[in-house]
Amino acid sequence: MTNLLKTKNLVRRAWCVVALGTGLGCGGKKADQKPAPVPPTAPLPTAGLAGQRVALTPLELVGAEDTLHWDALFADRRATLNKCDSIIATLLGARAPEVSWVGPPELRHIARRGAGIVADPDQMGTSFLRAENLIDVPDPLRYQLRTLLGLVGGRYALIPAGLVFRVPPGHPPTNPPVATAELSMIMVDTRVGKIGWRTVARGQGEDPWTALTRAVKALTPGMP
Repeated sequence: MTNLLKTKNLVRRAWCVVALGTGLGCGGKKADQKPAPVPPTAPLPTAGLAGQRVALTPLELVGAEDTLHWDALFADRRATLNKCDSIIATLLGARAPEVSWVGPPELRHIARRGAGIVADPDQMGTSFLRAENLIDVPDPLRYQLRTLLGLVGGRYALIPAGLVFRVPPGHPPTNPPVATAELSMIMVDTRVGKIGWRTVARGQGEDPWTALTRAVKALTPGMP
């Protein structure tokens, strides 16, 4: 994909439990194949965003493998999603202060003031942007983002498009279990309706909040 963010002018809430299938080879036996290498996390392109107001939309999709047994931790859906939003916004604000982040609480306030014009930031259905081959943002999401950013006073939206917790392949069972947080992050230029940057940030931890914290930190390498 062409990275439109290299130039100076940059380019629903849902709830699920994800269970991975088992790969089978011919004859019903497991395929003897090594897992594909995991691509590294692409650093957040903050240099081209410096001094700009960038919307940080609410997370709309969170899931965990059944084997982690984290159902009780995620029992309160709204509280879990709000905590994820808070971790992401707090870390980005501290680790990339050159960007003027407009986080979920402020976006909701802006949407309430523009009721009837601006869509609810929690109900835009942004999770489908995780699709790797997607470049153009389709309507109505394209129109919704452009309208929202018109009131924000910026051009770009950083979208956490999904968060999934998985057991690392080949990792021995532990108590508490170790999980990898996979946070899909998308940057959209709302004026042209295109995705200019994407990555999956990963981090491990014995609880979801530690794993998520380490995943977000991976977006800004070179800092502790």
